[in-house]
Amino acid sequence: MLWKKLVQFGKGEKKEESTSTDMPLGTAIHNIEITRGRGGQLARAAGAVAKLIAKEGKLATLRLPSGEVRLVSQNCLATVGQVGNVGVNQKSLGRAGSKCWLGKRPVVRGVVMNPVDHPHGGGEGKAPIGRKKPTTPWGYPALGRRTRKRKKYSDSFILRRRK
Repeated sequence: MLWKKLVQFGKGEKKEESTSTDMPLGTAIHNIEITRGRGGQLARAAGAVAKLIAKEGKLATLRLPSGEVRLVSQNCLATVGQVGNVGVNQKSLGRAGSKCWLGKRPVVRGVVMNPVDHPHGGGEGKAPIGRKKPTTPWGYPALGRRTRKRKKYSDSFILRRRK
């Protein structure tokens, strides 16, 4: 589509690219709104794509990149196609400096820190964690604990959780 090109909507107008239309089932989409007018919130990462599975009443069923199956209002906007820059994760940065330029901080294990810095830190030599379960730097359980609220309002819109 050209810059400042006039786009007309309506029943009598012919459909060109960038017109707002109903999407057929099986369409690959990205940048999906959850609530109309709030902007895209789903499937926005590099290479992400969601699939339109079904339409029932005012709701549409989507399969998201995580594998989650979710209901979204049919009034919400989305972009047809897949997000670009698919192979960004396969690119080797080569050295620590290149990561630093991108703002990526070094990853340091808690076991090699001092006790003042991390709950896993301290001890003489290669000491074990010293707790029943691994924790975050702030003392919360790190592995195997669900962090989503049990009675969140959007639970009714999620048909199948991600795995």
